[in-house]
Amino acid sequence: MKNITLIGCGAVGALYGLRLHNLLGREHVCFLVDEKRKKRYEREGIFLNGQRAPFRYCTPEEAKPADLIILATKNHHLEDAIGLMRSSIGPDTAILSLLNGIESEQILAAEFGQEKVLYSFAVGLNSTHTGNAITYTAEGRIVFGEKDNKVSRRVTAIADLFEKAGISYLVPEDIQLEMWNKFMLNTTYNTISSLLYATYADFDQSAVLELAHLICKEVQMVAAKEGVLLPDSLIEQNHRIVCSLGSEGKTSMCQDMEAGRKTENAWFCGTVIKLGEKHGIATPTCKALSLLVQAKEHMQLNGQARQGH
Repeated sequence: MKNITLIGCGAVGALYGLRLHNLLGREHVCFLVDEKRKKRYEREGIFLNGQRAPFRYCTPEEAKPADLIILATKNHHLEDAIGLMRSSIGPDTAILSLLNGIESEQILAAEFGQEKVLYSFAVGLNSTHTGNAITYTAEGRIVFGEKDNKVSRRVTAIADLFEKAGISYLVPEDIQLEMWNKFMLNTTYNTISSLLYATYADFDQSAVLELAHLICKEVQMVAAKEGVLLPDSLIEQNHRIVCSLGSEGKTSMCQDMEAGRKTENAWFCGTVIKLGEKHGIATPTCKALSLLVQAKEHMQLNGQARQGH
């Protein structure tokens, strides 16, 4: 695989885009954007750990079919991303979605065919994103695989690409289990942090752990109805991992809330609520937290609007 297209130039897309750019060069790696965003990026740049990124930006009209498309947007930008990427889809294009949650792969498969979509996510990346400047303290890794967990030719090709680019990765035995566990972790700690403005170190307290158990139990129940069993051991394991990330970092949803940006609440607690309704399972903790996030998000956005007048 040598022709790579990325969509989304935030912390995730920019970091892995840089690694691929350094391996393959400008000719073979591009960020797919609309004309307005292309002009802004070329004018203002994107800075990674203080250095201006050497990226090439292309519009759908300029794009060529890609061997691999990596999506690294927020969920509420997925529809726009699908519109942008149509001209980049070729007969053998593989699509790797690093979006949070458990829904984007199904949406992409409905649009472009299940045969083009792998299941994937990024984990462990710790960064701060302010304006057009992104600072990394941990690069994390990409976890990916086929829906049925087969080690296909394209999985092997992508693994080889990541190996050469210096991108840490894992092809797990059970990608569905790994994705649901990441979803459980995200739903728990992104939601809590967006309400508390908490750092990772702030999670290391009994009240947060007790709340985490309440959220995780609801995720476990809906996951079981969807055919995925999440063992209790993952709850404690996730809590230890998150608390170990330190006092400097915050979740992406916390950073979005602090910056007055729209959060991914609908794809975290919102998904748990939706699946609970589908399967007749009560999800009171996620419901309460989702409403609190909605209220706080409304306050933040309204506050920004008032300041703008």
